[in-house]
Amino acid sequence: MGVSALKWQGWLVGLVGVAGLLVFAPLGLYVWASGGDGPAATPPPPDVRVTACRVDPASRRVVAAVEARGTGSYVVTVEFRDREPPAPGARTARALIAVPGLTPAAPAQAEAIGPVWPPSTTPWCGIAGAASAPPPR
Repeated sequence: MGVSALKWQGWLVGLVGVAGLLVFAPLGLYVWASGGDGPAATPPPPDVRVTACRVDPASRRVVAAVEARGTGSYVVTVEFRDREPPAPGARTARALIAVPGLTPAAPAQAEAIGPVWPPSTTPWCGIAGAASAPPPR
């Protein structure tokens, strides 16, 4: 075998490696990004709830009014869907909001702004999760 044959074998190995990356890297990224369903959703605490769900007429965005009671602070995940029971495998829009400075005497209010909503459907807003936020330092 001459130097020329070894050079071609090196190029062939390099091209096969690049072709493998072009084929399998997007597949690997897709599998990694989909990541399954993730951890099971925890039910929201009984002191956090959505009090109103509407479409803002000026911006056509969904707005959810959230009320929280208790002490401390919450980070709340609000979910926006086009119907209450989600379709299997349906993707939903979500927004995170902070509800700080809660006192037992009065509930705190906050608004979550969702996506632009199509005119022909009625939105459904709900609490997807809530976690108590650590106290400020």
